[in-house]
Amino acid sequence: MSRSKWLPMGAVVLIVNALQWVIAEGVTAAAWNDPPYSYARNYISDLGVPDCGANFQGRDICSPSHTLMNTSFALQGILFAAGVLLVALPLVEGRARRVVTSLAVAHAVGFVMVALFHGSSEGADYSLVLHVVGAGIGILCANTLAIMTGASWGLGRRLGLPKPYRVFSVAVGSLGLLSELLTGVSTSAAGAFERGGVYSWLLWSAVTGGLVLARQFRSSAVVENVLA
Repeated sequence: MSRSKWLPMGAVVLIVNALQWVIAEGVTAAAWNDPPYSYARNYISDLGVPDCGANFQGRDICSPSHTLMNTSFALQGILFAAGVLLVALPLVEGRARRVVTSLAVAHAVGFVMVALFHGSSEGADYSLVLHVVGAGIGILCANTLAIMTGASWGLGRRLGLPKPYRVFSVAVGSLGLLSELLTGVSTSAAGAFERGGVYSWLLWSAVTGGLVLARQFRSSAVVENVLA
């Protein structure tokens, strides 16, 4: 398949991935009503816990639609990795290709772990450990990929995207990592900080996908005008 096919396909996958997460999270949070789910206080992982009535770290947990959120966790990891690889692999080679592939695959594995092993004290000790490890790997890898895209030698330049996009990629990835580091600073805002570390790469996915598609459409229009 040619580069002209890979790029738009990867762009669509990145956009769909961001949308499916936001929708699944919104629907799952809306189904949680006793007590009401808090985007600021509750972790995203609370939405995937199957144990209704559990209390974990001072938070009462009951997510009736936990299956939807866990499905979204796994789907997100796979779609994000697929989108990144479809966009990046036709453009990079050598060491850069190996690094991008490793980060994308590690992210996918991390979020499949998040889906399978839940952030709850009700299960086996190893389940919570694997959940935390998977989330940490997934968040670190996705934000690192965003930063790499904006680097002077990175994917943003190879895609022909403008400098503001490359600055955005570095900034959003860096802020995502910083936000994740601050998650434990305040229990009342832990969910907000965690979301900063997750929404960063979801925003990056949507913006990247949209710009790649726009550039592909412009290129196609130019070719058609020349041939007309």
